[in-house]
Amino acid sequence: MNKLLLVLLAVSVVACQRSGESTTAEPAAEPATSPEEAAVVETDRLAALLDAQPDEVTARYQYRHPQETLEFFGIEPGMTILEGLPGRGWYTKVLLPYLGSEGHLIGSNYALDMWPNFSFASEEFMAEMSQWLEKWPADAEEWRGEDGASISAFWFGSMPEEMAGTADAVFFARVLHNLARFQDEGVSDYLDVALADAYRVLKPGGIFAVVQHCARDDMPDEWANGANGYLKKQFVIEQIEAAGFEFVAESGINANDNDQPTTDDIVWRLPPTFATSREDPELKAQYEAVGESNRMTLKFRKPE
Repeated sequence: MNKLLLVLLAVSVVACQRSGESTTAEPAAEPATSPEEAAVVETDRLAALLDAQPDEVTARYQYRHPQETLEFFGIEPGMTILEGLPGRGWYTKVLLPYLGSEGHLIGSNYALDMWPNFSFASEEFMAEMSQWLEKWPADAEEWRGEDGASISAFWFGSMPEEMAGTADAVFFARVLHNLARFQDEGVSDYLDVALADAYRVLKPGGIFAVVQHCARDDMPDEWANGANGYLKKQFVIEQIEAAGFEFVAESGINANDNDQPTTDDIVWRLPPTFATSREDPELKAQYEAVGESNRMTLKFRKPE
């Protein structure tokens, strides 16, 4: 058998030589781009998308640092991302084209039965909000561009079973305070339910990304319960760890030491809302000088 193999090999070599073909193996082709080069391309792509946003959006970058924030959390094209409370799409309008045609964006809103807890939730408002599950994906289609991510949505507490274990990352930007505020004031424990959904939707090893208005440690716990917009970092970490996540890292990207609220203050006194100074130009100017809120930026992981 070995002799036969040697004969066949010899015949093959001779045939190649007669046909002018080289018997020397071609070197393996180099990858089109190295991981480092790919990272630069993704950074440039994200920067270009951010630069293309309207002036009223880019004006917020000095406080919200979207590029640094998304890079800190490791958000990349092709991922499946759950965005909590996407609202009018401040981040959504960047995420959809950035994730690209191979990506998927899931929007998740507060449970419908939580919304009546807000003082502004009129009958008309609730009638409109009840259409969110159909309306938000339709609106978001217009933000995808030609090759943006696909879109789906659900209410917290009503996640479709087929979404479980599909997400690479969950992104909660300024979402947790109202969940904590109304935790015990509805038909379900809203914060616990939302964190359980975040855990269940993630793949093992998936990232839970949190940006949240941050209260100083010396502020009273009863003030920092979410009703004023602020939560304490230790409270947030404890709640998320209790939901099964591992704390990975924090960043000062979105910190603002100029934000020093008293117990008489709410986070919405600051830009862009100016809830308490709309008729007082001098006070509004003071809050404009403070900038947006001091925010914690925390990264967690679902265990493998």
